[in-house]
Amino acid sequence: MDRGMWATWYDLPEDGKEEFLAWLHEEYLPRTLQRPGYLWACNQQNIMTPEREASIHSRLVHVDDPGVDNPGVPAGNQYLLLFGAESPHTFVDPSIPELRARADARTLEMQGLRQNVRYCIFLEEERVNGPEYKSRNPGLTPGPVIQFGSFNINALENEDEMGTWYSRSRLPLMRPMPGCVGARKLVSIVGWAKHAILYEFLTLEDVDNHFIDTDEEFSHRVVANLVHAPHSPSLGARIWPA
Repeated sequence: MDRGMWATWYDLPEDGKEEFLAWLHEEYLPRTLQRPGYLWACNQQNIMTPEREASIHSRLVHVDDPGVDNPGVPAGNQYLLLFGAESPHTFVDPSIPELRARADARTLEMQGLRQNVRYCIFLEEERVNGPEYKSRNPGLTPGPVIQFGSFNINALENEDEMGTWYSRSRLPLMRPMPGCVGARKLVSIVGWAKHAILYEFLTLEDVDNHFIDTDEEFSHRVVANLVHAPHSPSLGARIWPA
């Protein structure tokens, strides 16, 4: 079971973007998957239209909103790179800074092209499979379309209710949803966001047509108590593996 996940959100400049993606997909990811404990990897290009940005900012609180105490959380979101492992400890022994210290010049050059890099290491708290769960491939790689929300709670006393909501309401809603591959509730061991939710779908059209934002008061109350990472939740389609 892949209960560990390393998530990195990042931006790329136009000058150097194609070179970076070619290196990432053809060299870095195949090589990295040979490390002990690494089970899968995927790279996703996120949707960053003005319409989507306006929608999420009208409904959700973000750490980079005016008036919110922001400790300097990086705001990258054009791409989302994910690695999966049996345990999150795969990604802390060796740690990400230790891997960077050991990297060769080419890797450092290419990684230096990334901008606004934000990463978290997560442990899977709970998972539900949707009707399309058998479509995961290659191996345990998540579905080809991912919506990934990462956030903290606004007050400690609201955390119990959030956990109840995911267990009782949100995750059960995903099991029968058409086009849904699955959903994973995550908690972090590294990174700003303590909590995250990953939704897997077959297509972006499935998200548009079937993903439900319930109107019940319970949901509105819980969502109002969350403080999201910049641009969260990200939504996009996988560009590697094809």
